[in-house]
Amino acid sequence: MKERDQPGRSGRADDTVNADTGPLAGLRVLELAGLGPAPHAAMVLADLGADVVRVDRPKGRGLQLGNPGETDVVLRGRRSITVDLKEPEGRALVLALAERSDVMIEGLRPGVVERLGVGPKECLERNPRLVFGRITGWGQDGPWAQDVGHDINYIGLTGALHAMGRAGHTPAPPLNLVGDFGGGSMLLLVGVLAALWERSLSGRGQVVDAAMVDGTALLSQMTLALRGMGEWRDQRQGNLLDGGAPFYDTYACADQRYVAVGALEPQFFSALLDGLGIDATEFGEQHDRACWPEMRRRFTTTFATRTREEWAARFAGTDACVTPVLTFAEAAGHPQLAARGTYVEVDGVVQSAPAPRFSRTPNAPPTPVDSLTLSAEEILTRWAR
Repeated sequence: MKERDQPGRSGRADDTVNADTGPLAGLRVLELAGLGPAPHAAMVLADLGADVVRVDRPKGRGLQLGNPGETDVVLRGRRSITVDLKEPEGRALVLALAERSDVMIEGLRPGVVERLGVGPKECLERNPRLVFGRITGWGQDGPWAQDVGHDINYIGLTGALHAMGRAGHTPAPPLNLVGDFGGGSMLLLVGVLAALWERSLSGRGQVVDAAMVDGTALLSQMTLALRGMGEWRDQRQGNLLDGGAPFYDTYACADQRYVAVGALEPQFFSALLDGLGIDATEFGEQHDRACWPEMRRRFTTTFATRTREEWAARFAGTDACVTPVLTFAEAAGHPQLAARGTYVEVDGVVQSAPAPRFSRTPNAPPTPVDSLTLSAEEILTRWAR
């Protein structure tokens, strides 16, 4: 970055939250409290070293994830300040914080922050270098912009949900990983970081309009490419990567646990057959769809003869692309994920570790969710220029 566009660095109130480490150390981020992708994006920025302050609503206002008293680890890595944005003093405080921020994030319905007087116009007038990141389901404009919805609605409209699930059954929601976090939080983060790079050249901030429908469509590009080439059917479990191919699917084992099979390439398919003890001459060519029903039958009956762990041991060290399907409770203990530290336990709560990893500016380990609420004077002093 140019010298004039270096993020503002200030003394830390302590070393337990937002320590000066990670590639985004010194970046100041103001987060307006919400649910789903916006707080997740703020968490990732905090994981990468940004100094994030969350503006919480007074108690009793707005939605809450979970039950009172529970620890929401998505809120890790930052402190909070309680502000009533419906009061003039609250609005003035948020504008003062925006003036000191590099990035501001909000995930409210279009027009809400404008009505509160803390929208892009007011904030950018106070701080022309501000990157104002916004995340919604439908986007800031269009005939559905003001409609309510959740992840399942957004991915349903884009075509992605229709493609997920078993033939003859209703579409299967993929948790809220695709709309909220893949197409939402991650798209917002890409936009914010891109705008920060552009600011390092121009010295000017801008508004980032991230919509979950846009992000989900972007994630679907490979599927759209296959469809454009005539290699994708709008039929669940009728394609290579949606469970239609018997060598790219999950199978039940003798203990009613599951294995995942991803033997797409010929050499991997050959290793799969070897591990299963199946003669390749029983079938025709791997990608001959006429052979798939019998192939699936043989795979199903064979996998059902041993437990998941027996199959995991059988295929360990081979190129068959057969792995156990683990629960969240089991995942943290798997040797590969344990060696990587993919999951960590903080204050008794298992959670994901910060990612990705950096060779020169490593991320700090996640800290416990800190319930300490800063006062207006403390945060303004903390972010003094």
